[in-house]
Amino acid sequence: MAVHLEFEYPIIELEEKIVALHRYSKTHAVDLAQGMELLEQQLAATREKLFSGLTAWEKVQLARHPQRPYPQDYIQAIFSDYLELHGDRTYADDHAIVGGFAKLNGRKVMVIATQKGRNLKQNIDVNFGSAQPEGYRKALRLMKLADKVGCPIICLIDTPGAYPGIAAEERHIGEAIAINLREMFRLKVPVVCAITGEGGSGGALGLCVGNRVLIMQCGYYSVITPEGCAAILWRATDAVPKAADALKLTSTDLLKLGIVDEIVPEPVGGAHRDPKTAAQLLRDALCNNLAMLAAKSDDELRAERYERFRKLGQFSEG
Repeated sequence: MAVHLEFEYPIIELEEKIVALHRYSKTHAVDLAQGMELLEQQLAATREKLFSGLTAWEKVQLARHPQRPYPQDYIQAIFSDYLELHGDRTYADDHAIVGGFAKLNGRKVMVIATQKGRNLKQNIDVNFGSAQPEGYRKALRLMKLADKVGCPIICLIDTPGAYPGIAAEERHIGEAIAINLREMFRLKVPVVCAITGEGGSGGALGLCVGNRVLIMQCGYYSVITPEGCAAILWRATDAVPKAADALKLTSTDLLKLGIVDEIVPEPVGGAHRDPKTAAQLLRDALCNNLAMLAAKSDDELRAERYERFRKLGQFSEG
């Protein structure tokens, strides 16, 4: 069953009218081609106008769309010969983060991705996309394995954040993420990270120390969710859109601030409207960025990664 966001209704209404005209034309053998063509033109113009002027909060809603392709969907669409590896060799196998060796256009890579579920059973299995400490330790184990064999690393991120529960704290979620940050700076192989939907706080950052950080056009990357920010600063649920705007979490804001290096375009209306095209656009971006990094030495890759993050947040006062 299709899920529609409130701001999509003008488009849905036109689409339903076009479907109704098609049905009427076939049932009654009436030529309504001219009317349908006019509606198609109106639909294209409405879609272009609506999605070119989305607010920050509307973009967050698109990033969370339940029918949006998740990282596991991109693994199936983009990579071949995927061999999943399990466990952190310390505590457990966290299904919220998966990874393994794969091929990208014939090139061997290590792909690591967060997971979300499509239904309640799947979401319980992957903890609603929020990883436990063992998920980050598993990711680090796979990164070190890739580093050992000289294999580039690709991280696909779509998570509301790391799991904030007592059990995660007892097993040191903060330490697990901090160690990932430190160790990812030391990797000798190219690291390309792509935020495909939600990039929530330290949960995303724990997989996002890359030479190149990409974000899909309707994705977001933020230190806190708009809901959390609104609750802390304004203590009001109706301040969520204001918080989303203040956080500068959209892809265009992040590119302007230098937090991300590239925006991966999406089909008009979001990746969920044309997953196949969205996957192809992401594949092209990953291949292009890996090609850019291929000629760099180990030292250059590490130095570039270090400098990239050192300059974040620098500013000068006039």
